[in-house]
Amino acid sequence: MKFDEILTEIGEFGTYQKRLYFLICLPSINAGIFMVISVFLLGVPDHRCALPGVENDTYQIQDLFHERLVNRSIPPSTDEGLTYDECNIYTDDGSEYGGFSRPANATTVACDRWVYDDSVFDITFTSEKNLICDDELLPSIAKMLFFAGVLVGALFFGILSDKIGRKKTLMVSFLLVIASSIALSWANSYAMFVAMRFLVGAGNSGIFMTGFVIGMEMVGPSKRIWAGVVIEYFFALGLVILAGVGYLLREWRYIEMVAAFPNILFLPESPRWLLSKGRVQEAEVILRKAAQVNGVSLPDKLFDEDSSDSSAPQGQIWHLFSSKTMAFRTFVIFINCCLLVATRNFYLNFTISGLVEFPAYTLCILLLNRLGRKWLHCACMVIGGLACISTVFTTLYARDDLQWVTVTLAMIGKVGAAGAFAVIYVFSAELYPTIVRNAGMGASSCFARLGGMAAPYIADLNKVVHGDFGRALPLVVFGGASVAAGLLALFLPETLNRLLPETIEDAENFGKYGGLK
Repeated sequence: MKFDEILTEIGEFGTYQKRLYFLICLPSINAGIFMVISVFLLGVPDHRCALPGVENDTYQIQDLFHERLVNRSIPPSTDEGLTYDECNIYTDDGSEYGGFSRPANATTVACDRWVYDDSVFDITFTSEKNLICDDELLPSIAKMLFFAGVLVGALFFGILSDKIGRKKTLMVSFLLVIASSIALSWANSYAMFVAMRFLVGAGNSGIFMTGFVIGMEMVGPSKRIWAGVVIEYFFALGLVILAGVGYLLREWRYIEMVAAFPNILFLPESPRWLLSKGRVQEAEVILRKAAQVNGVSLPDKLFDEDSSDSSAPQGQIWHLFSSKTMAFRTFVIFINCCLLVATRNFYLNFTISGLVEFPAYTLCILLLNRLGRKWLHCACMVIGGLACISTVFTTLYARDDLQWVTVTLAMIGKVGAAGAFAVIYVFSAELYPTIVRNAGMGASSCFARLGGMAAPYIADLNKVVHGDFGRALPLVVFGGASVAAGLLALFLPETLNRLLPETIEDAENFGKYGGLK
């Protein structure tokens, strides 16, 4: 029997798979937390120069005398959103004082000591190390290096998982995240901080992606939407939990420690991967245990000679481009993943963003088996893209009392992006064959991080192109690219109710003459 036929006998999503899947989903909470925790680690509180000679100076005004000292020493900000100049202080040159006790025509100099507003954060790494003013780019570089770690981890652990197995790769990823998170909590230099953040990003990528693949490989064709989408709920739950943890703790070291615990599980190997490697007996032991837990019996002879494909060439990452068919499908998946990460970053608004993802995933569960993968993905991408483009008109021409229209369109765009992200994970896992599934998912995730890195620069195009056109340009770029990528996905074969491809040959023939049924 083929593997998917055995899963049908065992139960496509029986008690054994549900227990295993729940355990796989738990680390996804941590994965979601780590992806956005930089908001709390590298947050930049409001700040100003410290008053010379005042030991107990605070950002908050203490009394009238303190207010007068601040006004005499700190220039007002030229930024309408800030109260004080954040980097300069008046020189004591005997200037006369005008209104609000501020010196008239006084010169300013850069300061080297600061006080911070602690109403939102008690301590962030940024405030602890004064990564502001002349060093204000360092937090952004740290964030970029974290996503560079995610990129490297996606590619490395994707290839490793197809080589040594899902279980071992997951354990290595767990240990890497725990060790680097603990080390990060004690980081006392910028170099150590960014190095540990890089490793956390790499390990985090390995945990989520490998766990996702295990879940997809252990359920039958009709239940893959549950395995592919429900895990995203836990990821989004991590965003909401982090908001609460950050509010309660407010100190970056404690938040990082909490995020790292608990983050390790002991899971069985994927029997589908074992079978692809010719390790038939090990796969049979796991499947018979699953059958026992599910309360069903299996025939004495479970596999025939054709069940194991160990004699076939083993998959390598370059097999994703081994033919025109494979190369085109991989290219379409890469483009969609890249644009999805970019648009998700563009719409990110923390707790609200996390909450908006829940209805998006629910819609995916309800519609994936009705509309199919490619049509639902296309619809999500096109709707999200059109919502993004529509905000051009409300942003440029609507009155302030119509701000709710802009917010509504942005949330529709976020729902579209979140839904499309959930679908493309399921879709790509079903298109890639078992022997390169994790490598393909890793390469897709790796390519997606390029979109995440590019997103801030696209969002800042208005700083290069001025006027109304400059304000509209990022929206047009994100929206137009999303629509184009969604339409491009229609050229991919439908995977609804199809058996998962096991070999490169299966993947190339997938969608031809009805595909694998």
